[in-house]
Amino acid sequence: MHAQETTFSKLVHGETQFQVPLYQRTYTWQRDELRQLWDDVLELVEDKLEGRAPAAHFLGSVVLAPERVAAGGMQRWLVVDGQQRLTTLMLAFTALRDHHKAQGRDKKAARIHDLVLVNGYQDGNDHYRLLPTQADREAFVACVETLPTAGGPGNIGGAYRFFLAALTEGEEQAGEEWAGAVESVLRDFLSIVSITAAEGDNVYRIFESINNTGVGLSQSDLLRNYLFMCLPKRGEAVYRNLWLPMQELLGPARLELLVWLDLVVGGDNRAKQSEIYRDQKKRLEPLSTDEAALEAEIARLHVRAGRLMRIVEPERESDPGLREVLERLSRWGGQTHYPLALLLLDRVDEGHCGPAEAASALSYAESYMVRRLFAGNSTTGNNRTFMELPKEVEKELENERSLADAVRHALSAKTGTRVWPSDAVMREAVRSRPFYKSGRSNQRFEILRRFEESYNASEPVDYTKAKLTVEHVLPQQPAQQWFDLLAEETGESESPEELHTQLVHTLGNLTLSGDNARLSNHPFRRKQQILDSSALRMNQRIAAQDRWGRAEILTRADELTDRATELWPGPIDGVVHADAEWAGWGELRQALLTMPAGTWTTYGDLAALIGTHAIAVGNHVGTRPTLHGAYRVLMADGKISPGFRWPEGREGEADPRTVLESEGVPFDEVGRARRSHRLTAADLATLVGKDDFEHETPSQGPGGFGGDGETAAGRFETLLRDNQTLDTVEGVLSALRFWEEQGGSLDYGKKNETSCFPTLSVGDGRARSLWPLALYPVTGTVEVVFQHLKRRPPFDDELLRRELMARLNRIGGIDLAEAKLDLRPSFPLEVFAEHGDELRDVLEWFIHTVAFAEARRPIGDDQAER
Repeated sequence: MHAQETTFSKLVHGETQFQVPLYQRTYTWQRDELRQLWDDVLELVEDKLEGRAPAAHFLGSVVLAPERVAAGGMQRWLVVDGQQRLTTLMLAFTALRDHHKAQGRDKKAARIHDLVLVNGYQDGNDHYRLLPTQADREAFVACVETLPTAGGPGNIGGAYRFFLAALTEGEEQAGEEWAGAVESVLRDFLSIVSITAAEGDNVYRIFESINNTGVGLSQSDLLRNYLFMCLPKRGEAVYRNLWLPMQELLGPARLELLVWLDLVVGGDNRAKQSEIYRDQKKRLEPLSTDEAALEAEIARLHVRAGRLMRIVEPERESDPGLREVLERLSRWGGQTHYPLALLLLDRVDEGHCGPAEAASALSYAESYMVRRLFAGNSTTGNNRTFMELPKEVEKELENERSLADAVRHALSAKTGTRVWPSDAVMREAVRSRPFYKSGRSNQRFEILRRFEESYNASEPVDYTKAKLTVEHVLPQQPAQQWFDLLAEETGESESPEELHTQLVHTLGNLTLSGDNARLSNHPFRRKQQILDSSALRMNQRIAAQDRWGRAEILTRADELTDRATELWPGPIDGVVHADAEWAGWGELRQALLTMPAGTWTTYGDLAALIGTHAIAVGNHVGTRPTLHGAYRVLMADGKISPGFRWPEGREGEADPRTVLESEGVPFDEVGRARRSHRLTAADLATLVGKDDFEHETPSQGPGGFGGDGETAAGRFETLLRDNQTLDTVEGVLSALRFWEEQGGSLDYGKKNETSCFPTLSVGDGRARSLWPLALYPVTGTVEVVFQHLKRRPPFDDELLRRELMARLNRIGGIDLAEAKLDLRPSFPLEVFAEHGDELRDVLEWFIHTVAFAEARRPIGDDQAER
């Protein structure tokens, strides 16, 4: 075997083809892996644009075995290992080609097509530089050949759409020069080790060996080994007194986190957790012969370990004010604030500032994240912002600012994705955005908790004991009495249903309650009685209202905004750019770019996604016909909008219906697109990677079907009997009993409409759980949870998900669109009434498929879910 370092452009140079053999699995990279690669690319792009010579980023290795030489002298290689990286880069170049073409840069597009993607003088399968496995081939060829189905469902289509969206967004912000830098980085600055096998080598055995390796050393293990190799005299004492206590205090994961934070707080805002050892070794190499200096470095890490534990476990912090802020950020979740928090604790412990000053500074970081959630700004970029903050704060301190002012000034400066929403932006967002669909559930709870605490009740709530959840006052599924009330406030062109959609998830309509089940969908008069008896002050204020409609919800939104501006102070006036585009329009562009071929959506779905009204979305899309995918936005009934116009230069193209039909969207005889191909706001949120629109998942509480009315199972059955026909009820109950007889369990959701999840637990205990369906007894729908399955073996294999879809589609009454293979398509619950036997056959196949896959898994192979 022969190994050499190369770049992607050199690897694919000349007439070559890389063929993925049949024993390889299908392409598996999803958003997390793509985002990690793209973040690495963007760092190199930034270096290039700022005039720094980018250091090549090591992408990994590919193992190739020579195959026969094709006609015309083309060299074919079998890809023994590395197909995920090769396929990803090919799809990135395919998206870049199409992006260039969309911008009118035809020569650049043609160059990529000819030099990277195809062998121009070869025909058939030999035409393509990369030939994936047969399962992936059709989707890949559709992208390379720019077919109408390009960017369809599955991982191949998803990667193509990811890169197309990223390129479009990037050039909109940074211009054509940025796109050129991206192409240069993809070609020449991603380092690949090419390992080529000799003729006669057993390539399958090589593949087996590569994919059955043991667990490697962690980054902190490598650093430890390096440090103590450089401490031949002091090593034993240093390990016993400093390193071992630190290691035992933190544990492996937190130790690695500390070593990374040490780099970031030290000013290296480009440090990657995957390359900690390399960067720390580079920093420490000048001290490698000075044992006293190395001991001092380990002692410094040892001290910082205690500070990190005060961030991770705020109860360790002795100052009450600082502890309170740390606790709030801990409940908020994530590690975004860690670099700033560690810097602040350094300064407190070293005597450079007091705890109150540090608490004030950290409160600005909290405000930055809370206001961005209110405004609907993406969390993308938050980690980068807080990695850059320590270095920026140090610069601000040179201007003789206090520590809190330094943090506030640094966060107020708008750069790239860094936007700290102003009071005016926050006020409008609180009135209009679907707060209930923003951020994570714990973050929404934390904000409402803070509001309640701001009333300074004489007997505050003990949140460690109270079982509170977020509750809608105007219900999500209102009875007719609620619509009658809303009808009193609707305008000429607005229906009560539209007004309900506009108001129901906004902050003004939400509160905390321990009486979620009792409140349910009752009329306001009944809810008043329950809320009035609540210990929460904000519930008592709601109960004091005579009615609950648009006026009351908006009044409460304004009152909460007034409190929010005091609880979470905003940026410094004059630093934030007031003319910045509303973040919602950027989300809309991303949603259109990530829609798979063969799908459509509505103005209302986009409005619900970004937190505005369908009319505003219609006006925005109608005045910007150049928006990618605008032809996929239809009216609520699935018809093409009469006002749709192609942009200048495309007037002669086929009408939108013809284009959609070529992608796979069926229309009926009166021109309505089939609803099974429609993407809801929740579908769109999934595609763009937002935390919004969380789907319900099993509570994994006590299972077992039947039970009394107080159990989750009992509530599900009661709702089922109250809302569905007897035949449907019997069909559903029979299928669920069958599932349990086959060894499965039943889990239930926590919301008012108690949903049911037929669940399989695999691995050790509940190490991994799979459920094929989610059954909703009131709305009468069954969701097929491909979105969940695609991240869990064995259904992370796209072929198995397609087989599940095909088996379901053979049942009468089920019509799942292939374009929604990565989402949660649904069918009516009533299918259980007439086709219960066929559905049980599918459930049995699902159970056997999982059991067979588990039997084939190596012992101890409990890989974490992505």
